[in-house]
Amino acid sequence: MFKGNPLEKNKVKISNALLVSAVLLASGCASTEENVKPAVVAAPVVKAAEEKVKHDPYEGFNRSMYDFNMSVDKTLLKPVANGYKAVTPVFVQSRVSNFFTNLKGINVVINDLLQGKFKQSASDVGRFTTNSTIGLLGLFDVASDFGFESNVEDFGQTLAVWGVDQGPYLVLPLFGPTTLRDGTAIVFDKAANPGTYVPGSGIVEGISDRANAEGALNFIDEAALDPYVFMRESFLQYRTSLVNDGKTDSSAYDEDLDAALASASKSAKPGQLNNKIKSSMDLNGSNNTLKAFNEMSTSFEDAEAKFKSASDKLDKIANKQKRSKRK
Repeated sequence: MFKGNPLEKNKVKISNALLVSAVLLASGCASTEENVKPAVVAAPVVKAAEEKVKHDPYEGFNRSMYDFNMSVDKTLLKPVANGYKAVTPVFVQSRVSNFFTNLKGINVVINDLLQGKFKQSASDVGRFTTNSTIGLLGLFDVASDFGFESNVEDFGQTLAVWGVDQGPYLVLPLFGPTTLRDGTAIVFDKAANPGTYVPGSGIVEGISDRANAEGALNFIDEAALDPYVFMRESFLQYRTSLVNDGKTDSSAYDEDLDAALASASKSAKPGQLNNKIKSSMDLNGSNNTLKAFNEMSTSFEDAEAKFKSASDKLDKIANKQKRSKRK
């Protein structure tokens, strides 16, 4: 389960897009070469090298798959997603996203039970039932208004609870980043999702997820770091956080974060980070960086709330017009 962090919720929403998993980089951090101090990064660099061997033994293959995926995204997925956003009203995009998120509620309940989270499973059953009925098949997230929190559970997390090691990091063609454990678990999650058995639903969901990821992917491009390194580090951190229900050893997290910064900073292009990002990067203060991204995640949540408010207003206007026509 993972709840409470709006940025993580955004990442969950787009995790099933064919190539959108690169958005997980938004939880990572950035640094310019001028911020890297030898005395500070010496130990993290060694740690980063050790972690790469441990978690990413197939980096050569993974990088080639990453480049392939990004090429497909640039030539196919991004243009299609942009076209979808251009012709689809925002409130309709929101309804589509809500619908597919609600379908995953079945997976959540199943994995709740498999992990022995019976109290949470009762809440998730209530959420799925409420949104599927009152929320018109999940088009409207009314369950949140009734106090049913949104949880994230998948079979990869269940295997972790059962003691299965995550295994090596992998980048799969079209599916993006995963691990041996989570990649295997995808088969179960797909089988438990009703949308899998509806022809064309996967394509629509992928387009929706890619459209939702546009802002975060643009941010990654603007940061001008080695995207592969940040995708790997942030993805592994993200999965660890999910497995631990959002509870992370802060000291261990800071060490891993510094290692990622030190590794990725070698590929940074000085002067290309915008002022807001640059001012938040400090290898001696990981908390400042995390704070900056928390602020960014809050802006995402605010934007989503505004879209929802606008959608509600449009619905009211449409209903008034219908009533006036009847009269």
